[in-house]
Amino acid sequence: NLYGASTRLFVDAGVADDTGRDNWRQLAQEVLNAAVQTDAGPVHLNLPFREPLVGIAEALPGVIGSHVEGLNEEPQAISQHLIQELSKACSEEKGVIVAGNGIDNPQMVLELANRLQWPVFSDSRSGCRVDVGNACGATVVSNADVLLRDSAIAQAFTPRAVLRFGEPPVSKVVNTWIRESKCTYLAVSDTLQLVDPDRIVGEHVVARASQVCERLNALIQHKPATSWVTNWQKLQATCSSILDSMWNDTSDLTEPLVARTVVEAMPDDSNLVLSSSMPVRDVEWFSAPRIGVRVLANRGVNGIDGVVSTAVGVALESAQLTALLIGDIALLHDTNGLLNLMQRKIDLKIVVVDNKGGGIFAFLPQSTTLDPQRFEQLFGTPHNVDIGQLVQAHGIPCATVKTVAQLRQALLPQGSRVIVINTDRQKNVADHDAIYAAVANGFKAE
Repeated sequence: NLYGASTRLFVDAGVADDTGRDNWRQLAQEVLNAAVQTDAGPVHLNLPFREPLVGIAEALPGVIGSHVEGLNEEPQAISQHLIQELSKACSEEKGVIVAGNGIDNPQMVLELANRLQWPVFSDSRSGCRVDVGNACGATVVSNADVLLRDSAIAQAFTPRAVLRFGEPPVSKVVNTWIRESKCTYLAVSDTLQLVDPDRIVGEHVVARASQVCERLNALIQHKPATSWVTNWQKLQATCSSILDSMWNDTSDLTEPLVARTVVEAMPDDSNLVLSSSMPVRDVEWFSAPRIGVRVLANRGVNGIDGVVSTAVGVALESAQLTALLIGDIALLHDTNGLLNLMQRKIDLKIVVVDNKGGGIFAFLPQSTTLDPQRFEQLFGTPHNVDIGQLVQAHGIPCATVKTVAQLRQALLPQGSRVIVINTDRQKNVADHDAIYAAVANGFKAE
């Protein structure tokens, strides 16, 4: 990146080959938008050559057309070209709607899914994570990450089309499944900036979800149920049953069970703020469908900084009960957010999963290949902070809990408080593996 922040956009496109040709038009569109739309300016596009640089050149791939969609700063009328692309994708039987963060009307997305007879992979922040008995009749898959870790399921259920509303899923497993399917992939968002780290989105529709759903619902007839959607219903129902039976037999808290319990325990008309790293993932992967709770997470370049302050702001702005699910390192990165908390007169429950370090890194291969002491120094980053004493030094009530019942009880009193759950990083990896194995074995037994 020779010019750093002096350009509006830098793209290293990689060596061109046929596997990425479906993305070339989208890349050109993204570069054009950055160059000529709001805050127009220079862009830096790096197009490397393939080695060796001598010899006989291969035949050039065929022309795919010259259409590049011009976009405006604000979502406006959707062009006929994009409507045609959307309609074509929606004609597929084996399609999936991915509902991410940033949907203005979740109800309309669910109605479209029911009309198409496609399952909805619902991010916890999307507003679409409702029970299968929802009024729209949509098939909502809330445990897609857990299901698709079973290679037999992932291979047997390959989509032909994916329509994404909002941000991409948190789950790397789901994103990999979409990428490897080589399906038609369209993304709808109300901003010019497309989040597409794998560069597999074929068309980016800059519009609100409600605009797209309104147009498609007017064009598409309600489809009859197919084996594709009914099988997804069965998969989700079986997965939910397996998870319920696992956790009904235990009272001791694990990190996945903490996430599930907090979501279940929140009353209607409340807020749940999720920290980056494991909290947002555990809620995404293991929580049950839930309505009435607004789920928020400021994932992005901030990393784990400022999460406590974000939750304080949400509680102040909404004047509603707010819970924050956060790890110990993220809490320590924003202890200033605890200053004068009791004087703010808000109802904020801060649930801290304390595994004495960066728990997410225990899932990396480095945790077993590096020398343990070196791994802890670089990735684990253990600390010796007593979070209970730290919290009490700010005059904030604090409780340490070990069971589901204790956690539910600690969430009840009105006012701000901190709830600490002590866990072990290595055991947490084993707990996750046990869940995936139980689900896989449950399907094999059917």
